Amino acid sequence: MSISYDLTPAAGGARPRIGLLGTGPWAHRTHAPALAAHAGSDFAGVWGRRPEAAAELAQKYDVKVYEDADALFADCDVAAFALPPDVQAPLAVRAAAAGCHLLLDKPVATTVEQARAVARAADEAGVASVVFLTLRFAEPAAGWVADQTRRSGWFTASAHWLGAVFPPDGAPSAYADSPWRKAKGGLWDVGPHALSVLIPVLGDVVGVTAARGPSDMVQLALRHASGAASTAVLSLGAPRAAAGVRLELRGAEGVFTLPDWGDVPGAYGRALDALLDAARTGVPDPRDAGFGARLTEILAEAEGQLGPV
Repeated sequence: MSISYDLTPAAGGARPRIGLLGTGPWAHRTHAPALAAHAGSDFAGVWGRRPEAAAELAQKYDVKVYEDADALFADCDVAAFALPPDVQAPLAVRAAAAGCHLLLDKPVATTVEQARAVARAADEAGVASVVFLTLRFAEPAAGWVADQTRRSGWFTASAHWLGAVFPPDGAPSAYADSPWRKAKGGLWDVGPHALSVLIPVLGDVVGVTAARGPSDMVQLALRHASGAASTAVLSLGAPRAAAGVRLELRGAEGVFTLPDWGDVPGAYGRALDALLDAARTGVPDPRDAGFGARLTEILAEAEGQLGPV
């Protein structure tokens, strides 16, 4: 279904104005530099839950600092989020109601109710949305995923996404100072990445079984609409020597392995391109808030099987 979106610049400028919400390491390393470098839009300003951090980031890029998120929404055409998922979700609903297109981070939310609320708000407001799922925008990974969707006869797939954010044998990473990551673990932080590849290639998940491993590790056994089966092993607490990402697809046409990727800020710029294209054309992007809500539904079902730690 095609939806007619409006991308009239909010402040009368020639290019869409982008407002960033969030001031953490991800915002500093990926969102802000990508927005500043983007040739097709204007990086308009920053809002954060810590005003001093927002002021620092805004000063670095010579953009406006906002003390109120709703004021940012009123000034901007696009709201870009670099916030914890359950902070992001209610703000995204407000941004959509204000007429902002949504460049969301993953997971959209960690409850099904909140994730569906974001997707519903975007639909009701007639705004475009894209969830920044790194493998769907970073090259050559994104092109590889597109190539695999054109193949058929899949039998199985396996994904290992083992991060050393909270390693047992060394200092934590720059992303370790994140309460939601500590609370939700690899299932919610890296699970969306694995699913974002498995679902477009193998089909929607029609059955999921989850089990705990050591540390925060979660193992998923998935059944897909195509009839193929896949597994995913997810963790943020892997030993440093065991950390890494591997995803392999097997089927009638052979064995195919996900290539390495880089330039994450560049990938974020391509996610913004996809959002602006959806807003201009009225054709929803397949990585939109609805897809983000579907990922939350699957992860919530898996989490419900795990029980307390």
